[in-house]
Amino acid sequence: MDGVTAVQSRIAEIQQRFILGTRTTSKTNWASAAAAAGLSGTDTDYATGTAGTASEQGVVTEASKYLGVPYQWGGTDPSKGLDCSGLTQLVYKNLGIDLPRTASQQATSGQAVASLADARPGDLVFFDYSSSRPGVDHVGIYVGDGKMIAAPQEGETVKVQDVGNPTVIRRVLPTTAAASGTSSGSALAGVPYANLFTSAAARYGVDPSLLAAVASQESGFNSQAVSPAGAQGLMQFMPSTAKGLGVNAFDPSSAIDGAARYLSSLTQQFGSTPLALAAYNAGPGAVRQYGGIPPYSETQNYVRSVMSKAEAYR
Repeated sequence: MDGVTAVQSRIAEIQQRFILGTRTTSKTNWASAAAAAGLSGTDTDYATGTAGTASEQGVVTEASKYLGVPYQWGGTDPSKGLDCSGLTQLVYKNLGIDLPRTASQQATSGQAVASLADARPGDLVFFDYSSSRPGVDHVGIYVGDGKMIAAPQEGETVKVQDVGNPTVIRRVLPTTAAASGTSSGSALAGVPYANLFTSAAARYGVDPSLLAAVASQESGFNSQAVSPAGAQGLMQFMPSTAKGLGVNAFDPSSAIDGAARYLSSLTQQFGSTPLALAAYNAGPGAVRQYGGIPPYSETQNYVRSVMSKAEAYR
């Protein structure tokens, strides 16, 4: 038996023991089940190889309670079954943190994590598995060592499995930076045009980190950029939009002022930042037509990416 097969066999044995009645809220019983399958240590030791913070340990312990629960599409009750986002929502609710219901909504919660190498136990890992539905459609809870706890699909149960290559990683546990109240202005230190983002944001009631994230996504902070579709400047206005706003798209000060005004107007019109960003990318008409973020992979990826970058700048 090769190494990969051995690991898979051990994971399967752990799952079966939980299905047969050893599932429990106790870290002691997790350790017993893991040891019986040839693994050693507590839930956190198994997951990471090193001790995580108390809150990280809490997420892994809480998630491990539901190992062996059957998958049920739309499931939020562990006595009947859980789907992927039902599991993550339940685990975090039990820890006092509210998450949205669906995986695509959860993918905008918390703050972005740059890569799997930077992920910590408790981070949410998201995937785009379905070619028929653009955007995120699956979520799991990272437990360390390249593994996650997830509710995979019909006919399976909540289990430990390899993470693979997540599309998005988000950290929803409180961080030291968040607790200390780091300001958006200081977070933009070193970002091109930081003073313009800050002043325009103050004029129109927009988050300066969001403005910086839009500029990063749209042009990579290149004030002279022109897209194949004809969008111009730092904030990538189409000429007709720039004309309507009275903006010189190639002048950073004018472009940022116009973008702040436009985003403020879109936010008031649609009632949320994600919908405002969708309208910025796909046009207000598309958002009205679909009653939300349009089912365009470009727009859905745009919204996620800008939200993640904005979090990183805060």
